[in-house]
Amino acid sequence: MNDTLKQIGKTGIVPVVVLNKTSDAEPLAEALIKGGLPCAEVTFRTDAAEDSIRAIAKKFPQMFVGAGTVLSIEQVDRAIGAGAKFIVSPGLNPKVVEYCIKKGYPVTPGIMTPTELEVALGFGLDLVKFFPAENAGGLKMIKAMSAPYTMMKFMPTGGINATNVRDYLACDKILACGGSWMVKGDLINSGAFDEIERLTKEAAGIVKEIRG
Repeated sequence: MNDTLKQIGKTGIVPVVVLNKTSDAEPLAEALIKGGLPCAEVTFRTDAAEDSIRAIAKKFPQMFVGAGTVLSIEQVDRAIGAGAKFIVSPGLNPKVVEYCIKKGYPVTPGIMTPTELEVALGFGLDLVKFFPAENAGGLKMIKAMSAPYTMMKFMPTGGINATNVRDYLACDKILACGGSWMVKGDLINSGAFDEIERLTKEAAGIVKEIRG
C-alpha cells in the first residue's frame, strides 16, 4: 500500500470538502490541522477545487490533501499538477484508474459490488472507496462483501457521521472513513472555522478512542 494511503489510514477519518472559494482553502486546512486531522479530500465539484488544492499544498506541505470526485484523466492531471497527493473517484472508471497507476498516482476508486471490487483487484489495488456507504448497505455490506476478498481494505464514504463512524472504524476492513460532518458547506461558507476545528477535534478523538 502506498505510503500516502498508509498515512491516511493513521488519520482514520478523511474530511470530504467542497470549496466554493479559494480564499477558504487555507483557513480550512489550518482548522483541520489544529483539530488533529491533517488530511482532506477536496472534491472537484467546483471551479475553486484546483486552486484550493494548490493553495493548501503550498501553505501546508504537511497536509495530506487529495482530490475527490475525479471523473476524467484531464482532472487527474490538473489535481496532481496542483499538488494533490491522492486521487479519489465516486465510481470505478477503468481509464482513470489505469492512467493513475501508469503515472504512479495513488488512486482510490468507488465501488458498490463484488464485480467492481474484482475489477479493482485486477488493477492491483488494495484500497477502494465504498460509496455511497450507508445507502449501499453500510458496514454490514462491507463485512459480507469483504469475506471472499481478505486482501482488500475499504474507505466508506456517504452517510458517515459522528454517531456511526465508531462502528466503521472498529472494523479491521476499514482503512479510513470519508466524512463531511465536520466540514459542512454552511460552516465553510460562513467562515466558522473555529467550529470546524472543534468538530474536527471531536472526530480525531473518536479515532483515538477506537484505534488508540
